[in-house]
Amino acid sequence: MESNIAESGLRDDVIANIRTGLKGRPLVFIGLMGAGKSCIGRMVAKALDLDFVDADREIEEAAGCSIADIFKLYGEEAFREGEERVIARLLDGEPLVLATGGGAFIREKTRELILDKSVSVWLRADLDLLLQRTSGRTHRPLLNNGDPRQILGDLIEARYPVYAGADIIFDCDESSKEETRDGVIALLGRSFDKDGNIIR
Repeated sequence: MESNIAESGLRDDVIANIRTGLKGRPLVFIGLMGAGKSCIGRMVAKALDLDFVDADREIEEAAGCSIADIFKLYGEEAFREGEERVIARLLDGEPLVLATGGGAFIREKTRELILDKSVSVWLRADLDLLLQRTSGRTHRPLLNNGDPRQILGDLIEARYPVYAGADIIFDCDESSKEETRDGVIALLGRSFDKDGNIIR
């Protein structure tokens, strides 16, 4: 489906405005598992002509094993420490679009890095949507031990007040990934003033 932005003929102007607003800073997607950070992040990166990086994949590459194995072998705290180091390195590099794991923004030092060095976008989704998107997938360690609805509900209660500190908040629904990408781009295009400052 063609995007509303493309149909309106404003896409180039919108994207130019976003790139000006970013001022060379990374664009970082945060949110719970299933919100679409990697999928939408990759699509937005392509639209902005920026590299896309998935923090979880970078962590697995650095560790030489899967995130599930890191959790099992070393525990969550060791994973969070490694995650922080990887994100710090990525935020100090070239401008890019970064998708982070669901717990990254919850850790104070990692959150401070993201808020200080990037523009953060929270992809906010309700419980039913997250449950639908994560159902039947076994690569998410936090959902592998217990009732996924209860676990996700508890994560929403604990994490959403923290995610609310993101620079920009986009509400996800059951729209297609293309429509979601276009919605995110449109929101980003409205989120910077003429001097490139984030409009709160």
